[in-house]
Amino acid sequence: MLNHSRRTAARALCAGIALATVTALAAPASAERLRASHQWPQDDVRGKMVGIIKDHVEAADVDLQVRIYPSSSLFKPKQQWDAMVKGQLGISAFPLDYASGRHPQFSATLMPGLVKNHAHAKRLNDSAFMDRIKDIINEAGVVVLSDAWLAGGFVGDGYCVKGPDSVEGKVMRAAGPAFEEMLAEAGASINAMPSSEIYSAMQTGVLDGANTSSGSLVSYRIYEQSSCLTPPGDYALWFMYEPILMSKRVFEQLNDEQQQALREAGEKAEEYFFKKAKQLDRDLVKAYKKAGVKVHQMSKESFDAWIDVAKQSAYKNFAEEVEGGKKLIDMALSVD
Repeated sequence: MLNHSRRTAARALCAGIALATVTALAAPASAERLRASHQWPQDDVRGKMVGIIKDHVEAADVDLQVRIYPSSSLFKPKQQWDAMVKGQLGISAFPLDYASGRHPQFSATLMPGLVKNHAHAKRLNDSAFMDRIKDIINEAGVVVLSDAWLAGGFVGDGYCVKGPDSVEGKVMRAAGPAFEEMLAEAGASINAMPSSEIYSAMQTGVLDGANTSSGSLVSYRIYEQSSCLTPPGDYALWFMYEPILMSKRVFEQLNDEQQQALREAGEKAEEYFFKKAKQLDRDLVKAYKKAGVKVHQMSKESFDAWIDVAKQSAYKNFAEEVEGGKKLIDMALSVD
């Protein structure tokens, strides 16, 4: 009888634990469960955008908190996309082209010369081009909290990136398939890696040069391994869409007040970024000059030569190989 009572109590206890577990899994994301991840130091502008979202939603008093994991301390850079899709990760500052292996259309958001300057990038945010990109993001199970386009440049060790002939025979890291195709067409060898690995790769001689965002070129102190910088100036080849994203599964578990707080937080982060975007480029040049790195401004002739190479490689391949690729390029080019 005693054994029977113990078994009954044990079953009741197990049932209670199981019920509690199911309830916890079904409950909206709570203070302990909403996690944000990114690959940069927290003082990078993208880290600060995530910090703004955290501060706003916690100040909104909607029973929602955000724990930030910077510097790839929770997920590796490219793992964050799948983690958001599966609901394992709440928020990420994420270079969208990192998910182009899953969705090739995303390479349009890192296409050489497609974005002309910061004002043009802002206009693109309200275009049919970005409406289509965001439809694909949403269909995949992710939502956009904040738009952000970062300009970027090139670094070289022992040489300056000028026209296409300047990279012939060099081993370079290129951000995304489109830039890889363009550089390969110009005669460079490609070694793919996240921007967080450029420093060590240049330090050990694995890379001769690289391109990435102005923010990353400074945050990762790549000036310590570079002898020449080609920054984004009047002729910027490199712009990349690096939004603040959120798992749709996690977002839809939240109540209306929590969702609204996140939307408002995303708007605040986006406003902050747009004010800082041009300053990032100025800070880039300042940091590299201070470190004794030569700064080379790309000429219009060099820019036009690169665009010719891109049209023969990245643009052509994207239009032919990606579903809806030509239409996406045409939509982007139609935005003045």
